[in-house]
Amino acid sequence: PYRLVCCSTVGPKFTLPLIGAFWTSVTKLGLHTKPRMPPCDFTPEKYQSLTYDRVLEVHRLHLPPVPTAYFPKPLLLHQGHMEWLFDHEGNRYLDCFSGIVTVSVGHCHPKVNAVAQKQLGRLWHTSALFFHSPTHEFAEKLLALLPEPLKVIFFVNSGSEANDLAMLMARAHTNRTDLISFRGAYHGCSPYTLGLTNVGPFRMELPSGLGCQSTMCPDVFRGPWGGSHCRDSPVQTIRKCSCAPDCCQARDQYIEQFKDTLNTSVAKSIAGFFAEPIQGVNGVVQYPKGFLKEAFKLVREREGVCIADEVQTGFGRLGSHFWGFQTHDILPDIVTMAKGIGNGFPMAAVVTTPGRAYGQFKTFFFFLMQGHLGLFSKQVIKEENLQENSQEVGTYMLQKLAELRDEFEIVGDVRGKGLMIGIEMVKDKMGRQPLPQEEVNQIHEDCKRMGLIIGRGGIFAQTFRIAPSMCITKPDVHFAVEVFRSALIQHMERRAQQNS
Repeated sequence: PYRLVCCSTVGPKFTLPLIGAFWTSVTKLGLHTKPRMPPCDFTPEKYQSLTYDRVLEVHRLHLPPVPTAYFPKPLLLHQGHMEWLFDHEGNRYLDCFSGIVTVSVGHCHPKVNAVAQKQLGRLWHTSALFFHSPTHEFAEKLLALLPEPLKVIFFVNSGSEANDLAMLMARAHTNRTDLISFRGAYHGCSPYTLGLTNVGPFRMELPSGLGCQSTMCPDVFRGPWGGSHCRDSPVQTIRKCSCAPDCCQARDQYIEQFKDTLNTSVAKSIAGFFAEPIQGVNGVVQYPKGFLKEAFKLVREREGVCIADEVQTGFGRLGSHFWGFQTHDILPDIVTMAKGIGNGFPMAAVVTTPGRAYGQFKTFFFFLMQGHLGLFSKQVIKEENLQENSQEVGTYMLQKLAELRDEFEIVGDVRGKGLMIGIEMVKDKMGRQPLPQEEVNQIHEDCKRMGLIIGRGGIFAQTFRIAPSMCITKPDVHFAVEVFRSALIQHMERRAQQNS
């Protein structure tokens, strides 16, 4: 039942170097070769820069010695076009991670490119000391997408900087210090925001983020409570659920934990509470329905400010709504955003109410001229129906990946909304223990060899993160799912061979 096949071609026009052969079960896979990549009518320029070995040498000698590269042989990317990436050898990859959930409308989108080139020919930079109409036009159109009274915007350059500013705003407005965030939360890695970020590899053995406290993440798959009706997703966890139609027991249990944090770890009055509508770096973790609404109420009873971190969930990626907080039926006091706001351009923003912007917070802020790119990224989302595409294609992808969960014992959970998806890998579904990192690494590498780039996340790096540009199509999704399925089959057969 087994046939030896080679992973050599990546697409109709592009080839990968012959990396080696792998065993695959033709009976299970139903294919005599690996999944065929959808066509692409874009031809990349010829790579004419540093050699691959020279790039590795420069990186070793002069760049930070942090082991961030995903693969044993790091990818040297050369060019991008919409949902596609090309490496220095011309090999093509379907990018299902979009620069860590950053490129919203597609790599080098022609419309955004044209606007950027026009603006660069007119004016590169200005600040709050001078006015330039694209900034004001973008501010007005972006704020029209947010409910009252969120009508004052501060432009900054990154998600970390946006959350830095939101922390300062919350403390200045309340004249309090204590801030709360979830375990597993990622809100940036600046010295200030590291206090809010509760993912081990990002923490440092130095004091940072004074006055920040963590609380239990209401994770209905890995946490102590949760079941098959708890989250707002087309795909639910397979854990049994004892919730009644109008009463989620998991939500109530996690709220009791949140109350315990409020009663023991912070002062009677607090500065605020930060929450991602869906946790990104922690592996697309979703909370029980109704949890954030109740948590916001409890925070406000303590005179705290409620902050929604929309860096990864905003700008239509979740499909059903433009902002992630809308999926929870809540109204934050402050909203932070970045990444998708400028389609990868270093741009971010903090939106709040006039009272919080102009009250006790009187610091004078500069901002760069960034409005033009943000304006046209937003316009492309609307013109090309990319939010609707996120809903339709993302739901289709979730459902197809859920079929793999039902097929493979090591796929513990599939979750998400729209085009923000997590696939949590486990040793077995009953125990829910994370799949060992070396095994996750091999599956990740096999996907890359077949032309698919996906992300990683979770406390144990056990969750694959899928968040492609919102221009992705159903044929692209079919290819991605079949590649992942093929990688899982290869992994299970390697396991069987090792145990035989």
